[in-house]
Parts: sequence; structure tokens; C-alpha cells
Amino acid sequence: MKAYVIDRYQSRQDVRLAEMPQPTAAAGEVLVRIHAAGVNQLDTKIAQGEFKLILPYRLPLVLGNDLAGVVVRVGAGVHAFAPGDEVYARPDKNRIGTFAEFLTVSQDDLARKPANLTMTEAASLPLVALTAWQALVERADLRPGQKVLVQAGSGGVGTIAIQLAKHLGATVATTASAKNADFLKDLGADIVIDYRTQDFATVLEGYDVVLDSQGPASVAKSMSILKPGGKVIGIAGPPDPDFAREIGGNPILKIATRLLSLQTRRRAARLGVDYSFLFMRASGKQLSEITTLVENGNIRPVVDRVFPFSATPQALNHIAQGATKGKIVISMI
Repeated sequence: MKAYVIDRYQSRQDVRLAEMPQPTAAAGEVLVRIHAAGVNQLDTKIAQGEFKLILPYRLPLVLGNDLAGVVVRVGAGVHAFAPGDEVYARPDKNRIGTFAEFLTVSQDDLARKPANLTMTEAASLPLVALTAWQALVERADLRPGQKVLVQAGSGGVGTIAIQLAKHLGATVATTASAKNADFLKDLGADIVIDYRTQDFATVLEGYDVVLDSQGPASVAKSMSILKPGGKVIGIAGPPDPDFAREIGGNPILKIATRLLSLQTRRRAARLGVDYSFLFMRASGKQLSEITTLVENGNIRPVVDRVFPFSATPQALNHIAQGATKGKIVISMI
């Protein structure tokens, strides 16, 4: 099969088209012919080696963390899926590789594609929708009437998190450029702060939750707008000791995360708020919940641009520029 791989950690520009063995479905696995694959900032960070201590992949590595496609065959013990089913998934972090014609996925990580979406629309959702779900539903336990700030609302995670938070009954603020204000209000944002001319920390106060995708400096600033007991959930760092324990990290990783997050955790303790780092995990069960929301019209995908499979390197370069509205998708068909 054809796949886009990296041979070394250095740059997304080193991604190349290669012939790779077609995988086979072992027990509990499903072989999927991929019709479309979502492109994420995570893909460029993996290519640059930013996660090699956390995710020690074997090279050459097929990139890609989102897929939508059709089941080709199933392994022993798989009863929920059959050949011909239209499915989508974010494969487990240890089994990525969606920039390819085929991939085997654990049945536990797979869900049926929303019936009202195209393959390219469906491929845009798994990673970002699961991130939003695990942050707002699972970790924050967001309730009606609460207030949430979603940083970088026009990005892949932001566009879905705004819709999910609104569905959960929250008041939603977000940061973005002024040109995207009407678009984000249409998604459900109540307040759009122009990050170029306004400082969100001087505008907002008494918030229950912040979903931060910008990194340590933004996390520290976000704490100032929280009410006592509020939560900042960071998806761009700093990683914390709970994360190292979650993934079964070695002693060096546990020490590193403790040091990297020390100032952040101390600041949170002084302010009486909570900080946690989220590295989303694959979950077919949660993705099925998201499917229901999509089919009911509560969440809609936002696709910025679709690239053909032959232009995968260009798709990676495009997302690395950081100016996308929603998601970039690669179409194999």
C-alpha cells in the first residue's frame, strides 16, 4: 500500500511517499480502507520529534491521527463491525498511521461514521472532538450555567469545543482574530475577544473552566480569570506528573514532567484553582456519543481545506502555518 512516512525526526518536510506492507486484522482488530484523514498540529510535532520521549515510535513511521473509511475485514472476536461499514476513528496513540491507504484499528477505538457527514467531514472530527469531550465532559464536568473560555476558538479543537460547551449549557467565551468573530458566534460563542487588540485577562472574570491550547504562558495567565476552584485544562503543556502516570512513563519522564509543571502547579495552588494537562486518548465509545451529537445537529465539522493524498506534504506545511479555520483534511479517494 502507499503511505507517507518519515525516516527521521527532524522536519515535516522530510515526509515521503513509500510502499508499505498492507496490514492484516488480528484478533480484536478491524482493517479499514481509508477514504480521508484529518491533519493535526500533532502530526507536525511528531515529525519534528517533540514527542519522542513520550511516544517512542519505531522509524520509518507513517504519520496521521484521524481517519474515515470503510471496513475491509475484521479479526477474530469482532462482532460490532462488518465489511462495508462506514467508520471513523482516532487510532490509539501507539498505532497511528492514517496517511495511508489502509490501517488496522482496535475495535474499541472505532465508531460508525455519522450518517449525515461525508468522509472528509467525518475525518476532520475524531481527534479534536475527543479532545473537547475529554476536556469539557470528562475532566471539567461542565454544567449548565457555568462559564468557559476556549482559547483559539477558530482552530480545530476550538471550533468543536465551542459547540460542545454551548450544547452543555455553558456561557462560552473565546479568543480569535476579529475577522472570525461572526463565524465563532454562529458556532455558539457568546463572547469573542480579539487577541490582537484585547487582553482576555482584563475582560473576563469568574470563569469556571479554561480550555487552553496555547501553552504554559497562556495557562498561567488563564488562571487569573478563574473563580476559586476553577479549572485550567491545557492541551499544549506543560505536561504534569498525573499525565506521566497515566501513560506509564519511566522515572525520567516522571521527573521531567514534575519539573516542567512545577511553576504552573505552584501558581494554581496559590490562586486556589486546578491545572491539569490533557493528552487525549482514543475511545470508540466516546466517539459514538459524538456521532449522536453530530447526527442531531448539535455539532458540525468545520473543514478549512481538503488536499489530495498526493499533496500530503503540502497539507502538513499548510497546517504548520497555524492560520486554519477548523481542520485540514487529506482525501485518498
